[in-house]
Amino acid sequence: MRVHQNRQLLATFVLLFQFRVIKKAGKYLLFPLQWIWRSLFFINAVLTFFIFFPVFYVLLRSRKWFGLVFRIKKIWAHCILWPVFIFYKIEKKSELDKNKAYVFCPNHTSYLDIMLIYISIPAYFHTMGKAELRRVPLFRHFFDRMNIPVNRKSRVDSHRAFIRACNDIDKKISITLFPEGTIHHNGPVMGRFKNGPFRLAIEKQVPIVPITFMNNWLLLPDDYFNRVGYPGIAHVIMHEPIETEGLTEADLETLKARVYEVIDAPLRTKYASWFSKAPK
Repeated sequence: MRVHQNRQLLATFVLLFQFRVIKKAGKYLLFPLQWIWRSLFFINAVLTFFIFFPVFYVLLRSRKWFGLVFRIKKIWAHCILWPVFIFYKIEKKSELDKNKAYVFCPNHTSYLDIMLIYISIPAYFHTMGKAELRRVPLFRHFFDRMNIPVNRKSRVDSHRAFIRACNDIDKKISITLFPEGTIHHNGPVMGRFKNGPFRLAIEKQVPIVPITFMNNWLLLPDDYFNRVGYPGIAHVIMHEPIETEGLTEADLETLKARVYEVIDAPLRTKYASWFSKAPK
C-alpha cells in the first residue's frame, strides 16, 4: 500500500515538473513572437498616423471642423487596434447626459489608454496632456489645435492650461485627463493622483466620470523589459458620474480619494495577488 502511494506521489511530481518545463519552454518560444507583434503595433500606429495626418492638418485649420476631427480620431483608433487583433469590451455603469460637460478620469498604464479614451468615451472632449508631446515631429499641430498641452514645470503655463480647460467646459466641452499624470510601471497599481482634475471639476461644478482600464497594462505594457504584451480584448469600465455640485476647495482631497477608490476597486478585486505583493 505504501509503495503504491509513493509511486503515485512520484508520478504527480513528474507531471508537475513536466508541466513547469513545458510552460517555461512555451514562454521562451512565444517571446520572439510577442516582440514581433509589439513591433507591428507601433509600425501600424505610425503608418496610420501618416495616412490620417493630411486630413487632420486640413480640418484642424478651422474650429468648425473639430467635431468631424473627433469622429475621425475614433476611426483612427480602431485602425490602430483592429489590425493587430486588439479588441475591446466597454462596461457602462450609467448613461451620460449629452447636454452636460464632464471631467473624465482614467487610470494610465499603457499607450493603449490613448486610443481607448476615444473609443470608449461617447461625448465630445478635449484632452489635457504633457507639453512634451509637442516636441514629437508633426505632432505639435495635431496636438495643439484641439487639445490642451500642460507644462507642469511652469506655474504660468499650468494656470493657462487650467483657464483654457475652464473655458472649454463653459462651452459644454468635456475634458479628459489622466489624474496620475504619467504611466507608472507598477502593473495595475495606480500612482498618486494630482489635484488638477478635481480642482477643475469643483471650480466648474461638473461631474467626474472615473474610468478603469482593467488590463491594458498586460496587453501593451510600457515596462516592456518585464512584459512585452499580446493581442486580446481590452476591458474598460465607465463608472457612474460623481457629482461635484456644492463642493468647494476644502473637499478636494475627499473627492480625489473617492475617485481613486472607484477606479481602484475592480483592479484590486481582479489582481488581488498583485496588490498583496505591491509596496505600500
